[in-house]
Amino acid sequence: MAVLANASSVSFRFLRDHLQISESDLSKQMSTLEAAGYVSSTKTGRGRGGSTTYRIAPAGQRAYEQHCAALRALIGGA
Repeated sequence: MAVLANASSVSFRFLRDHLQISESDLSKQMSTLEAAGYVSSTKTGRGRGGSTTYRIAPAGQRAYEQHCAALRALIGGA
């Protein structure tokens, strides 16, 4: 979410490489976030040449900001 919160959109490949997780793990995580309404995706092309990009949704942005605020409160920075 931190990556998505600081970019207009991010490709599946970039997230996979940046987070250093397997494609299947990333796919499961993104599906969960999308089902929760926190992320939207756009698919272009098909097969090996296809790509998926993700964008944080307004509900995801709010949830991420609330999470960051809670973390700051835990460490005494709020």
